[in-house]
Amino acid sequence: MTNPLRTFASLYSTTLLMVLAGGLLTTYLGLRLSVMNVPQIWIGGMMSAYYVGLVAGSKIGHRLIAQVGHIRAFVASAGIVAASALGHALVDELAVWLLLRLVVGMGMMCQYMVLESWLNEQAESNQRGTVFASYMIVSYFGLILGQGAISIFPELGLEPLLLIAICFSLCIVPISLTRRLHPAPLVPAPLKIAYYWKKAPQALTTIAIGSMIVGSFYGLAPAYASNLGLPPEKVATYMTATILAGLLAQWPMGKLSDIMSRSRLIRINCILLGILALAIALTPYHPVISLVMTFLFGILGFTFYPLATALANSRVEQNERVGLSATILLTFGLGASIGPLIASTLMQWFGNNMLYGFMSACTLILFVRLRYVHSQQKVETNVTQDYIMATGDLVSSPLAAALDPRVDVESIQEHMTPSANLDESEHDLGADGVDDDIIDDNDSDEEQLAFSFDIEQAEPEAAQIDETDSNQVNLDKAMT
Repeated sequence: MTNPLRTFASLYSTTLLMVLAGGLLTTYLGLRLSVMNVPQIWIGGMMSAYYVGLVAGSKIGHRLIAQVGHIRAFVASAGIVAASALGHALVDELAVWLLLRLVVGMGMMCQYMVLESWLNEQAESNQRGTVFASYMIVSYFGLILGQGAISIFPELGLEPLLLIAICFSLCIVPISLTRRLHPAPLVPAPLKIAYYWKKAPQALTTIAIGSMIVGSFYGLAPAYASNLGLPPEKVATYMTATILAGLLAQWPMGKLSDIMSRSRLIRINCILLGILALAIALTPYHPVISLVMTFLFGILGFTFYPLATALANSRVEQNERVGLSATILLTFGLGASIGPLIASTLMQWFGNNMLYGFMSACTLILFVRLRYVHSQQKVETNVTQDYIMATGDLVSSPLAAALDPRVDVESIQEHMTPSANLDESEHDLGADGVDDDIIDDNDSDEEQLAFSFDIEQAEPEAAQIDETDSNQVNLDKAMT
């Protein structure tokens, strides 16, 4: 067996540079806007625009890759993102910065899609777990480096933007020089929001509210720490400690989810995170105590998403998981877009500590909702080996599901590889509806998907095709 780190060294190197630049840009903008005494609503809007760009970019990325190929799409996206980052140095207009942030989100999503489709197609089936885990670790490491890099430039001048542009430019080099074969173009899976919300209401509710918490933290925590009077290097330490905690929590939380019910674990997580967030909001800043509390926050806050994703995949059949990923992407993107806007408004009206006050309120709402839904449906059966760590910033492309070793490769190809009759084949991907109240406990056995960060952007479901067309689609698939 070949070593994935050596086999995909160029793609991992590109990922490291790209995520480093993205993490640095997020922290830099939060700190810079805070120093400029910009209203909190604008800081929240910057992060919201980024997540809106990610969701929109998943649609655009598919078409761009299909039209010009993977390397050309990546190079074009990297160039646009680098130029957008430098654009913050040329223009001081906040509305323009908001637009630039949107463009960065769109461009980075396209880059994620190129990298993950490449890894997915060329990873051997017996290496998918290692390839996926290595990719996630590299992403985490890049994000941590991005947070730490801000401490090099405590004056928050133009140097961080230059470093960001340099990293986005250099990330082109490894992927351009790779000897790996180009992957085949992929197409989106159908989007059936109501269907998946009916089948997995607990999981998707957790993703929606959990994404509001995570999006608010990444967008506003740098400004929060800066408003406490911390210098940029201390802000970097604050952010790094939180993200590192999220990384270290993945394995033990996965083992814990194998022992007890995930729905129960999520509810316990809600209680603990709510109490902790409220404590952070009410406790005056102390160098050691605050660092410990934000470390604990990372353990609890960054495990909502993967637990919910695993729970959602335990509620659906194998052939439904690609479509579920599309719904998860949309749900996460909307939540992460709305959260920073609400939190920043509360911070502007009621003070800096309302960031964690808002997070505490989110956990309360989530807990009440989960208890209500749980009382109306059966608890899922616990199984082992179904939890996979997530990326550090909870952002990945729609194609990351394909990297998960527990997702059937043929199912992925059936959903995402173009056939001779593309439009008709997309219609044949639906699934029969199942009421959440009659889910059998045994249905989740061995079929649970792991912790996937992958979220598939999708085309709207079209009209149902007749039996003749369906037979033709099946024939086309058999011939591919």
